[in-house]
Amino acid sequence: MIKLLLLLTISTMLFAKYTTCTFQNKNYTDICEKLVKKGVPVHDVNTYLLSFKTKKLDERSFKLFSPTKIKKHRENEKKANNVLVTYVPKIVEHVKKYSKVYDEAEKRYGVSREVVASILMKETKLGIIKPSFDAFEVFNTLVVKVRPKTKRDKWLLNMGKSNMVSIISYCYKKRLKPLECNLPSSYAGAVGIPQFMPSSFIYIDSYKDKVGDLTKMEDAIMSASRYLNKKAGFNELIDWEKIPEMSEVEEAWYEYDFNHKNSSFVYSQSKRTGKIYNCFACEKEELQYLKKYAKTIMRYNNSSNYSIGVMRLAHDTHKGLTNK
Repeated sequence: MIKLLLLLTISTMLFAKYTTCTFQNKNYTDICEKLVKKGVPVHDVNTYLLSFKTKKLDERSFKLFSPTKIKKHRENEKKANNVLVTYVPKIVEHVKKYSKVYDEAEKRYGVSREVVASILMKETKLGIIKPSFDAFEVFNTLVVKVRPKTKRDKWLLNMGKSNMVSIISYCYKKRLKPLECNLPSSYAGAVGIPQFMPSSFIYIDSYKDKVGDLTKMEDAIMSASRYLNKKAGFNELIDWEKIPEMSEVEEAWYEYDFNHKNSSFVYSQSKRTGKIYNCFACEKEELQYLKKYAKTIMRYNNSSNYSIGVMRLAHDTHKGLTNK
């Protein structure tokens, strides 16, 4: 009897005629209305938002969004950079292996291969690290559980909603049913080898196919290159002769960051919030060329430590490729 009722419930959900974006959860209403504006039929939106998929809440990922966990992650960034320097020979090997793909990526987008390879190393160790979360569940949990009492809560909720819109739109275009809409991700909902947030899926590109796949290395290279080009304005290959010795710059930056509160490698003030920073590179003429590229990498991950870590890896990779 229970099985029969369950089958009837599923059947009703699959064949119900949904005609509006009215939900008890207003956040789902907002998501539905945005998706309909993007061209997803209201019936299909309802099918996703009323599926068993939205009943799954990921408490583990939700806890990792806490301010203390985020702070801890940022503090560990320096350690991660130091460890990854030992992987430079693997990055060099990787770039040689995918040289034709990087040739095409540089031709299309003007983004230096050393930088893209270093980003892929930092994100997933060139695809070795396998994600253990599901992006749909991560962002659905934020949409259901976050109560917008603070600015940070409002930001988390809006991030959850915008990424839910992107995920459902992506799955609809891929003709995936709700329970097939599984995107392996980090705890923060980042997907694939280059760790794209779903809201960045518009930058996905493919080496040979019509539709890119972020779990394929070739497409990860093309997509990360396109992202840096289109979103960050990276369109000119780096002249590595103009880049100072990055090991020395990195060490000096870490010392500066330790001794100054609210420090940034490239910014003196936030355009969005007006917050004032102690800028490490702003007044140093010898660092202006590096500063330009460090700023573009911060559009991929808004962390000075991340950006300088990438440039350190990229600089060492360049030396490895040219045997300097």
